[in-house]
Amino acid sequence: MKIKNLIIASASATLLSSCALTVPFTVTNNEVGSKVGVSSTICLFSGGGASSAQLSPVHGYGMYNGIMLNKNFGIVEAAKNGKISKIGAVDIKTTSYVFFTKKEFIVSGE
Repeated sequence: MKIKNLIIASASATLLSSCALTVPFTVTNNEVGSKVGVSSTICLFSGGGASSAQLSPVHGYGMYNGIMLNKNFGIVEAAKNGKISKIGAVDIKTTSYVFFTKKEFIVSGE
């Protein structure tokens, strides 16, 4: 019985584990500001992450070979969500899970 519990615990830990990385994507001459907007998507069957250089700066396309669940994902959506008219900086956060990857654009500005 102890081995069965150990196997279940190990499988659960593996399926629930993740790795997150946040990197700067771009900055502008505008002030960073106090407003923050986020646009996120889940990518199924992506086969791993891609570098931020492969992202389209507006819509975020070009980095996935899987199924992207949010077709509006990108800097434009993040700026709208944060009510930002002057973008100061953009970061990308990637969280990798076993079967999917979550990507987020984090936009700061005024």
